[in-house]
Amino acid sequence: MYTSLFHTLNISRQDMISRLVDLDVTSNNLANFNTAGYKASRSNFQEILQQQSKEGTQLVSTQMLNTQGAMRDSTNPYDLAIQGEGFFSVTMPDGKVGYTRDGQFGLDASNNLVSASGYPLVWSGKILPGMTNFAISPEGNATATDATGKNVVLGQVSLTIFPNPTALTNKGDNIWLESVPSGKAQVGIPGAQNFGTIASYRVEQSNIELSQEMTRVISLQRSFSMSLKAFQQTDNMISQAINMRKA
Repeated sequence: MYTSLFHTLNISRQDMISRLVDLDVTSNNLANFNTAGYKASRSNFQEILQQQSKEGTQLVSTQMLNTQGAMRDSTNPYDLAIQGEGFFSVTMPDGKVGYTRDGQFGLDASNNLVSASGYPLVWSGKILPGMTNFAISPEGNATATDATGKNVVLGQVSLTIFPNPTALTNKGDNIWLESVPSGKAQVGIPGAQNFGTIASYRVEQSNIELSQEMTRVISLQRSFSMSLKAFQQTDNMISQAINMRKA
């Protein structure tokens, strides 16, 4: 009797922990509803098996949902959106390369194209002072008008894809990092096979489905409440059983 009651108690406890972890992931999705290029995440759980008995569930991974976000128009010539597969590459402060779908770029004090978080875009060109009419073709060819009024080619903006992009590691600041399950980064020209294209004066919005995430929050709250009641009732039964043995 004690053994089965303690199993039930542990399952209820573990389920409450799992629901809280899942609620954190869902809450983070909701918090980034208006974050450009943000990709929703979901929690992956598995059963814990001990001594031939089920002991609840535990979080094993958090997976990115790499679906296309809706597009909106922009008046900023440095705003870029990816239509299809791929990520922009940016240089992190530690020198590593990070990957993002957030194409809200701008110029820093040194005329470098940087992300909203200040990370430099990895590309082959350079924007010089006095240049105007910056534009990028769907294939990533960047052009501008120099100080003399001449149209010049600046360089190439490439995209990066992965064999399993859903397994990228979330770095924060809307940045993802390569991982062993994601596979090696593959750099290519926009519009090539398996690569998306680039749209200038566009911003990709998050792929968060607000109604779906709100429904998920309500479901998790109810599940947590049920597990809590099961935990409390089982704890009460164990206490009564112990008192009966003492009587």
